[in-house]
Amino acid sequence: MTDNSKIYLCKNFNGYKPCFSDHNCWENGCKEYNPMGTRILIINLDAMGDVLMTTAQLPAIKRKYPKSTIYWVTLKIALGLLQNNPYIDKVFAYDFETLSILNTMEFDIVMNVDKSQRSGALAMLVSAKEKLGFGIEKNGKIVPLNDGANYNYRLGMDDNLKFKINRRTGQDYLAETFELEYKEDDYIFQFTQEELDYIGAYKKKINISDNDEVIGFNTGCSTLFPNKKMTIEQHIALIEKFLSFNRFKIILLGGPEDEERNTIIASEFNGKIINTPTNEGVRRGACYENVPDLIITGDSFGMHLAIALKKYVIAWFGLSCWTEIDLYGRGVKLFPDGLFCAPCWKKVCPYNLECIQMIDLEKIIDETVDYFDRRKSEKK
Repeated sequence: MTDNSKIYLCKNFNGYKPCFSDHNCWENGCKEYNPMGTRILIINLDAMGDVLMTTAQLPAIKRKYPKSTIYWVTLKIALGLLQNNPYIDKVFAYDFETLSILNTMEFDIVMNVDKSQRSGALAMLVSAKEKLGFGIEKNGKIVPLNDGANYNYRLGMDDNLKFKINRRTGQDYLAETFELEYKEDDYIFQFTQEELDYIGAYKKKINISDNDEVIGFNTGCSTLFPNKKMTIEQHIALIEKFLSFNRFKIILLGGPEDEERNTIIASEFNGKIINTPTNEGVRRGACYENVPDLIITGDSFGMHLAIALKKYVIAWFGLSCWTEIDLYGRGVKLFPDGLFCAPCWKKVCPYNLECIQMIDLEKIIDETVDYFDRRKSEKK
């Protein structure tokens, strides 16, 4: 029998079945040694949009640690967002089984994105040579674990810094948190071939061709911050205007929480717009969101998915921080400039939702028409 110490450091070996059907690694050593290199655990249990945004750190991690194995632990609902990601070696669902496994493993680096007790506790429990981001101290208080995390930490403690002074994107200060070189790397999301085939078949089913000008509406948001969405009446007014041009096709997008409002909106147009399914899971939802050329959205998971899909995005903001969002030159951000109370991150508005009422619908229309006109001119 060969010395087995090396095979435990190979990515291919799992100790359960052969890496290659014609070769016994345990008896004969590695047939194709693939070293694990630096072992990195990313902890990101917060909102699904945050999980997508964190994928923008993966290229920088690989630049700094080219020979590395990247593990990621997230909530079960977000697992699909990390599926088929070429940078990630293993994704764990946050549950008791995962906690048992992680508590027996050793890592070189733990990177915790989340400023929360749950994620902080996990960061403290896992064995690692270096810990970056956020943990908790003995009284359960969230604390920064390294100097690079200090600015990110201050943003959570200082409303004036976060709402009025800060002009850095979330990707920028998260790279600093993890002590990575910031090069404005994009989100990483990759369809499988089956999904690409499904998208093509679905477009044929709903009579969408490559020459059509297709507008997608992310109509809702999570239930955690219900005031991050337009009213149904605003959506109807916008769609009526777009249909009056006799050139655009309209698609409604959303998740299970948006089913009722999308049905109400679609019912106003008697089959003239397409209402996509909302209950088929996050990967199928991404397939539907990949159909439009341009996405109109609030600051929601749907916005982050549109960014990840490299769509042209017209994003409007009210209670959330528009400065922290990077559209990578593929879109326009609309926000209530001069409104004293925005951003605020309040779940209940004391001012009659002025930031929603102030959404410039005409600006959305003008920017949308301008985008499609530019695209048409570039094709000539």
